[in-house]
Amino acid sequence: MRISKLSLFRPAILGIFISLVFFVGSSLPALAEEERGRLELPVRIGGDYNYPPYEYLDKAGLPTGYNVELSQAVARVMGIEINIQLGFWGEMRQALEKGDVDILMGMAHTDERQDEVDFSSPHAKVHQSIWVRNNNEDIRSVEGLIGKEVIVMKGSVMHDFMLENEIAADLFMVQTLADALNLLASGSHDCALVAKLPGEYLLSELNLNNIHPIARPLVAQDYGFAVKKGNQVQLAQFNEGLSLLKKSGEYRRIREKWLGVLQPEPVSLTNIIRYGALVFGPLLFVLIIFVLWSRTLRRQVALRTEELEREIVERKRAADELQVRQRQLLLADKMTSLGILVSGVAHEINNPNGLIQLSLPQLTKAYQNMEPILESYYKKEGDFKLGWFGYSRMRNEIPKMLDEMMESSNRIKRIVEDLKDFARRNDSGLDDKADLNLVTSSALRLVDNALRKATNHFTVTYAPELPAFRGNGHRIEQVIVNLVLNACQALTSKEQAIRVKTWAADDAEMVILEVSDEGSGLDEETLTRITDPFFTTKRETGGTGLGLSVSDGIVKDHQGRLEFSSQVGQGMQVHLLLPIYKEQG
Repeated sequence: MRISKLSLFRPAILGIFISLVFFVGSSLPALAEEERGRLELPVRIGGDYNYPPYEYLDKAGLPTGYNVELSQAVARVMGIEINIQLGFWGEMRQALEKGDVDILMGMAHTDERQDEVDFSSPHAKVHQSIWVRNNNEDIRSVEGLIGKEVIVMKGSVMHDFMLENEIAADLFMVQTLADALNLLASGSHDCALVAKLPGEYLLSELNLNNIHPIARPLVAQDYGFAVKKGNQVQLAQFNEGLSLLKKSGEYRRIREKWLGVLQPEPVSLTNIIRYGALVFGPLLFVLIIFVLWSRTLRRQVALRTEELEREIVERKRAADELQVRQRQLLLADKMTSLGILVSGVAHEINNPNGLIQLSLPQLTKAYQNMEPILESYYKKEGDFKLGWFGYSRMRNEIPKMLDEMMESSNRIKRIVEDLKDFARRNDSGLDDKADLNLVTSSALRLVDNALRKATNHFTVTYAPELPAFRGNGHRIEQVIVNLVLNACQALTSKEQAIRVKTWAADDAEMVILEVSDEGSGLDEETLTRITDPFFTTKRETGGTGLGLSVSDGIVKDHQGRLEFSSQVGQGMQVHLLLPIYKEQG
């Protein structure tokens, strides 16, 4: 009898199949237990840090908004623990893809995004709008965007919209919607694509009055939670939580709280007068009685007040002197600690940044080598996916991304080096030979971010062949940083300018730095006290009144001086004068 090879292998195959079934069956409880353990961990929820009223950081730096409160309510009814993380929107999308967050609390539904995420039941509707300056009558629809300069938030749904629909416009990327509106209001580019409700909130917050959205929304999109493709367990939890909130009425309360009218209904003048009479009438009567009674006590109080004032003045003078000494000691200790901290942080930043700088040229070279292959495949097979988008788009985007990454890495390196120089303890005396142009340049790099936020019109002019000054460059750098930051804080609009200039005095005895601004300015009485310890016009915003006092002390130690000139509403000019370095014979 002949026996086939298949007949011989059948028992063996059957045994392997039974073993596999037994192994999988025995593994299921362990996998289920592992899944339950994972679900018991805090759910990491991501969102945009500046997308009011949906999700943003309040003045205390805490997450707040409609999406935040809704997520907290879902967590409460479902009995789960959550951890909310807010950041740049583009970074949050990448965090979801990498698994660094489990769910995004608010994402607009689009067909293109269905390939990368799963959406919950919508919990809101977002209307996207085209924003233009008040004198712009040309742009009224999507067709009006063709050939225009359009501002969009990087990674946003409108960024995707422009790319997917291949609209022939020049796109200018920003990190936040606030950046988009500020850039448009400053006169740059033609329009911005910003959601209508967040835009109205930011318009009021940023005090912008020269831009507006066109009347007809560009597109209306469902808006809800989003999880990484295939994460149905997490999605089911939040869908169930939304259903429970809708049944209980909590969802409606949260929605009306955050997504209702932007401004309260105005109170009529008639009601104001009526309520004012009811409230202030009795108070006025009591006030008149109190004034008559207080006059009888005024004379007796006046004598005692004079004695107390004299005593208070003496004690305050002693307390101020003590606080000046304490603050000076504290500042010296802080600078020492800052030097140690910056050295450690700089090392931790430079290591990964060094790896980035080593890897980026290699990646650039690798892409250049791959580009002919990709081009050949593209010409032969047509367009194909590369990342989130088609190769036809990414072949132009990738070189730009690599260049931007290298530029950003170099900027990180420069900032770290400047911070190390600024915080480095320098025990040398005041007889060094220092270049005022170099010291000014280093100081301006440290305050570059503050200048960008404060003004659109900053200029600096360096005198050629400027003589060196005698002193400590690091300490003068601290003075320049303080003067520039004061100028930034004095501005009331980004259209106001700040100018920095260096030159040598005609008598060749001094080098001079001028810092001028077009801010609010100071009156003569305030100007005479500007370097007094603890005197400040910014007490409500945390000013201590020590900045210019310490700066004035540093300059006097260098045998130099600070000169201030200002008028209310006319800005301020500050001159820093330092003696020129001369060899001692």
